Formats: sequence, structure tokens, C-alpha cells
Amino acid sequence: MEKNKLKAIMFAFLAAVFYAINVPISKVLLQHVGPTTMAALLYLGAGIGIGMMSLFNKKDREKAESLTKAELPYIVGMIVLDIAAPIFLMLGISYGSSANASLLGNFEIVATTVIALILFKEAVTKRLWVAIGLITLSSILLSFEGTDSFHFSYGSLLVIMATVCWGLENNCTRELSSKSTYQIVMLKGLCSGLGALVISLIKKESFPGFGYIAIALALGFVAYGLSIFMYVRAQNVLGAAKTSAYYAVNPLIGALLAFVFLSESLSWMYVIALIVMVIGSALVVVDTFIRQHDHEHQHTFTHSHGGSTHTHTVRHSHVHKHYLTEEKHRHRHSIEELENLGKEKDR
Repeated sequence: MEKNKLKAIMFAFLAAVFYAINVPISKVLLQHVGPTTMAALLYLGAGIGIGMMSLFNKKDREKAESLTKAELPYIVGMIVLDIAAPIFLMLGISYGSSANASLLGNFEIVATTVIALILFKEAVTKRLWVAIGLITLSSILLSFEGTDSFHFSYGSLLVIMATVCWGLENNCTRELSSKSTYQIVMLKGLCSGLGALVISLIKKESFPGFGYIAIALALGFVAYGLSIFMYVRAQNVLGAAKTSAYYAVNPLIGALLAFVFLSESLSWMYVIALIVMVIGSALVVVDTFIRQHDHEHQHTFTHSHGGSTHTHTVRHSHVHKHYLTEEKHRHRHSIEELENLGKEKDR
């Protein structure tokens, strides 16, 4: 596998791990910080933290291409959606369980992939559609509070709204991913954070103490700043749909952290949804590793019949599927298969 793709996959997984800590820690902080203020502090932490990183990475910063006016529509879309998404998420976490919220985060794969297909014509295989269906089913199961009443969970609905916003935002960022990662994350963090802060002031949310502000900013730097930084770097190589596929592990890690550190109860509905989600996520990851393409082959073979020897050269093309990204490969044909191909060519 090419070195830059391996690096991109590593970045995508690291982005997932960094973001996974967001939901369970935010659940605790939301007892002391308003949801809109929390969203603002998370993004401000991301912008400030990555801004400080850029000061110590001058060479890396100078190699990257700067953003221009041509990208302005995508920049505006990215910022607006990044204001809305974390507010929806924080509200969803405050109304529901953090385990549900973590697992529902995988609906972002569905949103990102469908939007990438519709707006940017990214290829979506049958396997990926099956995975999307399973993830959607899991999200529906998690959106009900229980079999006794089958009331729809407003907390889950808000989390799904957040994932749709981020799905659209991922595709906006996709158009910027070849530009300076530092600029992108700083813009996301500072502009989205300030936007959410203005909304929190309009709502007259109470401002938390310095200790909670510091923790929220630090969480924002890791869970949003470093996570987004790694995500954008991965997206530049892998594309929006594939990067979101690798990112699929983050809700599973987040849900596990919620059970371990928050002692949240484990319902049978959650277990079923988890199994369905794991199968769907596994299919997405497998789909990113399997490459299908059509290319022409030439085979030369010699055979004898009727006392004479003949040499034939047969050209043909057919579809191949490769695991990982191996370009070179061998395949075999029997003499009978090649003779039949030669006869078909002579017709």
C-alpha cells in the first residue's frame, strides 16, 4: 500500500480516537456548562490550540496552499454548519444518554456518503449501500426510548440532526482539503466558536467558572482541533466517503467509555443496535479496502494439434477486485479458456 495512503488511514483512525472522548466528557461538563456555551468553548479550544501548533510548524505551514476567495462558499458553509452541529449534539447529549449519542454518531457516515454521491458524484458500491442501510437501522433502534412506550427520543433526534450537519460540512471541507490544514481548522474553530458564543449570549446562558472553561477548551483542542486536523489530512488522500468510513470506530470507543466511566445502563435495544452498527461499520471498512477495476490483459500460449504447433496471442479485459490497493497481480486461465477467447475474437 502506498506510504501516503497508510499515513492517511492512520490519521483517520487517530481522528476517530481523539473525537471519541468528546461525548462522555461533555456529558459530565454539561452539568456545569450550558449546551451552546459548551459548543462554543469546544470549537474555540480547537482554533486556539491549532493556532498555537502552527506557530511551531512553520515549514509544514509554508508548504501548504492557502485558501482563496474561490473557496468562500465552502468556507461559509463549513462555518455555519459547524456552529449548528455541536449545538445540536450538546442538546442531544443533555437530553439522552452519552452511549446512545456516541453510537448515533455513525449516522454521519450515511449523511456524508449520500451527500457525496448526490452533490459530488462519489462512487457508492452495493456493499456500501448495505452498510448504510444497517447503520440507518441501528440509528432508528437507538432513537426509541424503549419497547414499553416506543416514544421517540428527542435527544437521539438532535444527535441525528448534528450528524446530518456534519455530513454536509464534511463535503464542504472535502473541497478545501488540499489547502492549508492549519487555516481550515483555525477558521472552523475560531469562527464557529465565536458564532456559537454569540448565540449563547443571546440565549443568556450562565457562564461557567474558569476551571470548567479550561477543561472545555482543552477537550476542544483534542476532540475537535486535533481530530479535525487529522480528518482533513486524511480526507485529502482518501476522499469524504472513505475517511468517514475509517472514522466509524469513534462512536464505538465513545460508547465503551460511557459504560466504563459513567456507568450507564446497558439495554437490550442498545445491544441489538450495537451489533447491527458493528456489522454495518465493518462492511464500510471492508468496502474501502476492496478495489474493483477493469483493465486489458494479453496472454500468449502455444499448443499442438493435427501435427502442427500454433502460437496464439489473446487480448481481453475483465473486472478484477483487489484487497487493499495492489495494482499488480497475477491470474490464471486454462488453455481451454484461452482457446475459447481466441475463437470469440476471430468471429
